[in-house]
Amino acid sequence: MKMLDKPAAGRSCGSCTLCCKVLGIVELEKPMGKWCPNCEIGKSCRIYDTRPPSCRTFYCVWLADDRIGDHWKPDRSKIVITPGFNGNGLEFRCDPGHPGAWRKEPYHSEIMQLAMNARALDGAMVVVVNDSTTLVAPEGEFPLGKVDPDQRVVQQFQGTRLVGAKLVHKDELKDRQ
Repeated sequence: MKMLDKPAAGRSCGSCTLCCKVLGIVELEKPMGKWCPNCEIGKSCRIYDTRPPSCRTFYCVWLADDRIGDHWKPDRSKIVITPGFNGNGLEFRCDPGHPGAWRKEPYHSEIMQLAMNARALDGAMVVVVNDSTTLVAPEGEFPLGKVDPDQRVVQQFQGTRLVGAKLVHKDELKDRQ
């Protein structure tokens, strides 16, 4: 995956502030799915010059990767795309006011295609609405519920077919290696 450390040429947040709603901000004790109290919705951050490190270093996938179509701009799609926890997948974080945004076209078809492509890299596509997470795979959807920061998604296969997914504590993964 491309480095997400700066905006791609020709891209900017502009009037998009959806990350200020869908993402949790630990330093500000701001939960996922609620507007940040420092966000001037559709304009900018009121504390931009002193914003916390997690905000300072965040670039959504649409902003940083020009291979992602313009229709994915979060204020248009109602979805903020972030890298998956293992680097081989993506998380599609829906605006809680539009929880079904990911099921609309062309988004759903593109997520399914990405899920097929990610399989070869041991990757996964995950949809997050508030704190409810769903693994999306060519075989279907696997609801996971709330995923805590110390948990990881483990895919369960029979041969090459995904038959399930479960959450495990990240320390359990170290024990398995």
